[in-house]
Amino acid sequence: MNRRQFFQSGLASAAFSTLGYAQQKPRRVGLIGCGWYGKVDILRLIQVAPVEVVSLCDVDSKMLSDAADIIASRQASKKKPRLYRDYREMLREKDLDIVEVATPDHWHALTAIAAMQAGADVYCQKPISVDVAEGKAMLAAARKYSRVVQIGTQRRSTPHLIEAREQIVRAGKLGKIGLVEIYSYSNSRPRTDPETAPPANLDYEMWTGPAPMRPFHPMMHPRSWRQFMEYGNGTIGDMGVHMLDMTRWMLGLGWPKRVSSTGGILVNTAGKANIPDTQTAIFEYDDLRVVWQHRLWGQPPDPKYTWGATFYGDQGTLKASVFRYDYAPAKGEAVHRDVTYELDKFPEDDTEVGIEKHVAPAIRYHMKDFLAAIDKRSKPVADIEEGYISSSCCILGNMALKLGRTIQWDAAKQRAIGDEEANGLLQRPYRAPWVHPG
Repeated sequence: MNRRQFFQSGLASAAFSTLGYAQQKPRRVGLIGCGWYGKVDILRLIQVAPVEVVSLCDVDSKMLSDAADIIASRQASKKKPRLYRDYREMLREKDLDIVEVATPDHWHALTAIAAMQAGADVYCQKPISVDVAEGKAMLAAARKYSRVVQIGTQRRSTPHLIEAREQIVRAGKLGKIGLVEIYSYSNSRPRTDPETAPPANLDYEMWTGPAPMRPFHPMMHPRSWRQFMEYGNGTIGDMGVHMLDMTRWMLGLGWPKRVSSTGGILVNTAGKANIPDTQTAIFEYDDLRVVWQHRLWGQPPDPKYTWGATFYGDQGTLKASVFRYDYAPAKGEAVHRDVTYELDKFPEDDTEVGIEKHVAPAIRYHMKDFLAAIDKRSKPVADIEEGYISSSCCILGNMALKLGRTIQWDAAKQRAIGDEEANGLLQRPYRAPWVHPG
């Protein structure tokens, strides 16, 4: 079956069955965190739904103003949203149907929970949290307040990956799968420049929020804050969560039984970043191993797959990434598919600053799935519980690396088995006056 036949078939209809949504008056939308992907997401939502972005919040006044200008130019009303520096003031209005949380990771839990308490459904960027207890509290809040929460793990809404899942993995063409390798390889030069004063347009006290206060470095803002463990969970928490989540979705996996990890800062030792530049993490299931590896130096094993997943079965192998997939059966004809672009339907994608054009269609489908779930009051494809599991697994990988030993995980109790030192790492301390939701 070729690609055109797939999308004309009932399988395609089933895969995208949740993507329709009822037409109604414009939903009122707010965005907390107006940087790179906050704008990318919201502009995709504007493309596919009758929405009015009425509120924006950011602690960077320039970023806030720039986001207001581009959103006003793209939404139907041409109105500029209201602008806020403090998310609590924005949510105090209690007039938003949807809130997107696109802050640095250390702010996800407090802002998302507050948005749910204010009556909004939430689209939250990944990973959902910086510690396991935050994620658990976010899941509990979503269920307590009956909110629909979609996580930005949009591989679950990527057309060519849906095809690979349905036509190859779920169809049994790989046979017995015993190993999945997930990976990210990049060659970035470490930065050694000194700390500086924060820029005048940034409220650094509020930006830091519940995280530890440390001297400002230009890497922190904008975009490169993931180079510091204070605000996220390194490369495994950024790139790894996507590929682990995709693997779990394709194979129907829940929590692993054991997590181990090795690595550290092995090459880029002179840089200011404090995240591992090399890491391997093993997620153990009954008869399957999922192995994560990243290197921030050197060359990738396969230049076509610098960030992706390789599924090894006894009947074939599947390589999958955001750009393509390649299926190599033990016998028979290989299959190659490339990412779907939609520039004919959405020509503005071609000129938008900062957009990843190959990801834009997946975000649109992800937003449509989110809207359909809101209409039905059902769970979206990347429900908060799925985001909690995938994010927490990456966090457990970092915990195993820090402790230097394997963590055995009790999925029912959400605790490490026989390891109170590990359990003590499930919740990070918060900087006063912020209070941890766990």
